[in-house]
Amino acid sequence: MRGRLLTIVVAGFLIGALGGAALLVLTRGASGPSVETSGKALIGGPFTLLDQTGKTVTEQDFRGRYMLVFFGFTHCPDICPGELQVISASLDELGAKAAEVVPIFITLDPERDTPSAMAAYVKNFGSRFVGLTGSPEAISAAAKAYRIAYSKFQEDKTKADYSIDHSALVYLMGKDGEYIAHFPYGTPASKITETLRRYL
Repeated sequence: MRGRLLTIVVAGFLIGALGGAALLVLTRGASGPSVETSGKALIGGPFTLLDQTGKTVTEQDFRGRYMLVFFGFTHCPDICPGELQVISASLDELGAKAAEVVPIFITLDPERDTPSAMAAYVKNFGSRFVGLTGSPEAISAAAKAYRIAYSKFQEDKTKADYSIDHSALVYLMGKDGEYIAHFPYGTPASKITETLRRYL
């Protein structure tokens, strides 16, 4: 049930983001009102976070390379490791061209996901991966910029353990940091590779 609810949240949030992306503008010409669109997706933006070495990084550090951005958390039992494995497999399929793409995993659980925890986690998916964390406020700002919905929940309130419900989307961002495409949870590695090859 929770997984189905998550899918609905993801779909609704994405529709809202992309719907707001193509801003509708009414103009009045000789033939009456017409509709124009800006065509720019309102996804992505500035962030200031810490990488897995503890170094402060911003979105500017990745300019000149494509980014595959995924938000999650290291205690995630299945969705996050599954998606990161798909990203890794896709980059393996690209071969040498993969050097033009940086896979970025941004935690939604900064309370537990310290830089050292992120370092230990992302190395499981290959040396290319960058793991980013930061203060709760910085994570919230990054998630908002990427239209990521997330919330903390505890099934057993008597225990300290908790989990995070979150949007499960991989974003492809251009060398200029602009949104290009997104891949819903379950997209095969071959499809991501196929899309990347159109730009590399």
